[in-house]
Amino acid sequence: MGARPPVGPSEYLSADAAGQRPRCYSRVCLLKGCDRSFQPFHPLQRYCSQPCQEAARQWRRWHAARRYRATPQGQQQRQAQSRRYRERQRVCQATATAEAVGTAAAEEREGQRYEDFSGDFSARPCQRPGCYELFVPQPHEPPQRFCCSACRRALRRVLDREARWRRRHRLIRAGRFRPPPRC
Repeated sequence: MGARPPVGPSEYLSADAAGQRPRCYSRVCLLKGCDRSFQPFHPLQRYCSQPCQEAARQWRRWHAARRYRATPQGQQQRQAQSRRYRERQRVCQATATAEAVGTAAAEEREGQRYEDFSGDFSARPCQRPGCYELFVPQPHEPPQRFCCSACRRALRRVLDREARWRRRHRLIRAGRFRPPPRC
């Protein structure tokens, strides 16, 4: 019954116990327009803060809605929605008094599209989260997905880093991971 062997710092100190974040290199937020450096809590973290995550979520919803509206079924749904809206407006106008409708309705009409809105879906949105740029793709193979090279590089950097992390963890689970030798 001997004494227990000494425990080194790497065995008993974890990020939570030391009150520090795990050691990761700083990275740049993926959201277009943010470009802040941050220390990630998780290796797969893409955004620097909760507002950036929420903005990326809203961008994904915008992107999905635009993609859906370009399909024939999406166009039919939108037409039906517009018909229901117009019918509701007719019912409301019939019950409303003439003075309530007045001059306000004549100057600004609800449901009018903005000048820059185009129903033409030939322009494609950029694939980088937070980038609302629309561009007409140039004819080349593979199809163009980004508005500029900065957006392409930003997303490629994130996807490559995540692929390396997944590959490393797949090898760790299989028991075949060998860390690279340190110089």
